[in-house]
Amino acid sequence: MRAMWKGTVAFGLVAIPINLYAATENKGVTLRQVHESDGGRIQYKRFCSVEDAEVPYAEIAKGYELDDGRMVVLTDAELSSLPLPTQKTIDVLEFVPLAAIDPLLFDKAYYLEPQKSAVKPYVLLRDALHKSGHVAIAKVALRQREVLAVLRVHADVLTMSTMLWPDEVRTPDFAFLQQDAPQVREQELTMAGQLIDSLSEPVFEPDRYQDSYRQALENLIDAKIEGDEVATPPGAEPTAEVVDLISALQASVKAAGKPKTAAPKARSTRKPAAAEEKKPAEKKAPAKRRSPRSA
Repeated sequence: MRAMWKGTVAFGLVAIPINLYAATENKGVTLRQVHESDGGRIQYKRFCSVEDAEVPYAEIAKGYELDDGRMVVLTDAELSSLPLPTQKTIDVLEFVPLAAIDPLLFDKAYYLEPQKSAVKPYVLLRDALHKSGHVAIAKVALRQREVLAVLRVHADVLTMSTMLWPDEVRTPDFAFLQQDAPQVREQELTMAGQLIDSLSEPVFEPDRYQDSYRQALENLIDAKIEGDEVATPPGAEPTAEVVDLISALQASVKAAGKPKTAAPKARSTRKPAAAEEKKPAEKKAPAKRRSPRSA
């Protein structure tokens, strides 16, 4: 992993230099917008609505639109001049029980790694935090935006979860809340409680669940690759295939006439080398599906 931010955890008079890493990644399958008939990529260009011309990225600034349609233009230099004391510091403000924080406020999660000179104070804060049973509330600025954050211990590592500001959480405004609540009979409430008890577990084990939609989508893509239903837009050259290690070993064992050993099933759609030699020269090998890209 590559550090996305470097700074210091300010814990009282203790300063702990750390590297910040994203703790999560998006495993969804990345799909592009394409022209259905030929698979050509759909492109979006930056056009100025006044000049009706494409604008280079270097000339793009930020703008705040007023109610009457006028625009307040803010340059990068003006934005960088604004005071932001927490730009390089995770400033610990207080300590509270984790249960005191509404999960609705949580946003993104990060891992904190101590820099070489800060392992001891890092471990000190980690162990003291774990022993207290509390989490730390802090302020930090990421990507020119100051946010609240929670520091806690997970798997012997300090983690940081950024939080939304209270005014960023919408107030539910539904019609049924203004109406008289329907009467719920005691028997119905008891049965609902029994259902909850029957489905209750002492701990949450996320590994028991899987993304069935992503699996079905990957299977659909694999089936299209196997059936050679892969579009090559005009002017585009298919990338060369890369054979994974398991497939290469299996092909080598088969070619040598030795029995195969049990091995994990490879996801590669490439056929063994021996089988490829028998294919007609003019037949094009199917393209291999790329691994999903994290966001």
